[in-house]
Amino acid sequence: MPTTSRLHLVTADEDHRVSTLELFFDLVFVYAITQTTQLMADHLSPLGIGQGMAMLTVLWWCWSGYVWLGNTIHVDQGIARLALFGAMAVSFLVSLTIPEAFTDLPGGLDAPLLFVGCYLAVRLLHLVAYLGAARHDPGLRKVLLQMFPGVLPSVALLTVATFFGGWPQFGLWAVAMLWDYGNVFFTRSSEWRVNQPGHFAERYGLIVIIALGESIVAIGIGISALPMSWLVVGAATGGLALAAGMWWTYFDVVAHVSEHKLTKAEGAERVKIATDSYTFMHLPLIAGIVLVALGLKKALLYVADTEHHSASEALHGVPIWALTGGLALYLFTLAALRRRNLGSWNHQRLILAVLLLAATPLLEHVPAAALVAIVSVTVLGLITFERNRRSKVVSGIAG
Repeated sequence: MPTTSRLHLVTADEDHRVSTLELFFDLVFVYAITQTTQLMADHLSPLGIGQGMAMLTVLWWCWSGYVWLGNTIHVDQGIARLALFGAMAVSFLVSLTIPEAFTDLPGGLDAPLLFVGCYLAVRLLHLVAYLGAARHDPGLRKVLLQMFPGVLPSVALLTVATFFGGWPQFGLWAVAMLWDYGNVFFTRSSEWRVNQPGHFAERYGLIVIIALGESIVAIGIGISALPMSWLVVGAATGGLALAAGMWWTYFDVVAHVSEHKLTKAEGAERVKIATDSYTFMHLPLIAGIVLVALGLKKALLYVADTEHHSASEALHGVPIWALTGGLALYLFTLAALRRRNLGSWNHQRLILAVLLLAATPLLEHVPAAALVAIVSVTVLGLITFERNRRSKVVSGIAG
């Protein structure tokens, strides 16, 4: 592909890795995830969780679009660098408006409309940059122009949603995102480009790490103004162990298998793997992490805030379901990724996901600190079981 001093395209034969500017761009997404977790923490109800998940789908769509762009052009070079800085600025405004995206606070600007306007700006900047990257690629340019009409109805629905509240507003958000996601899903073709599968897989792997890191931050922020105790130390350590276990269950095998399948595939098959395994299936993975972060945030608050909670008090209602349900969603998605890439389910992860959901009513009677310990030990037990099983298989083959 030709290049100019203004726009440097990524070629299929170069070693293109994640740039420092892309990592800088991800910092805005980190803040957005933190804001989304806090949004749900401030509205602990089914509607509040739904709003948080709807917000995450919007943020994810913006972020994923720039991953695909960064796999086509060097976003840290030429005019693309300025475009990415512009996208960062508008994305930061989107993050700032998250607390008021559904309910505008008195005074100041109309935050819901500002949110929609900034979201539209992020999408338009992405489209313009992508069309510039595709100026010598008629196939890619065609599929981009096919995708664009789907953006306008979703933005229109989000705009209409600003005049409503509660479940009707959430319903409009859900329809808007289904329209946008479905439009891209049904217009995908071999004309999309994944020139550097290593770079593509690395971007999504890094966002998983970022989301897991946010879950640790949520623990710290939740108890930062409260006195330390041995019970807090133990619960915080358990929360960290849970985050480490979630890291292990993804990066030990799943990440490598997904990248291997993406690298070996070509043409339309590579595009399908990229959209299925990464763009679409990593969303519930991140959603699971965010929900676990919310549950941990509330669990540690119960443990540390001795003025309002006792040591024996159990986590209940929305927070505990966020913790167990988020972890179940995470495990189910990992099993589904195996099904997508290897053709078989990871049954032990599916079983554990079901057991977590089934046991939640019982866990509502367990002290919050013990709950964190139980969930952490369960995940670490899964890891131990899988490693022992894998070792036996390898030993059998070697024998």
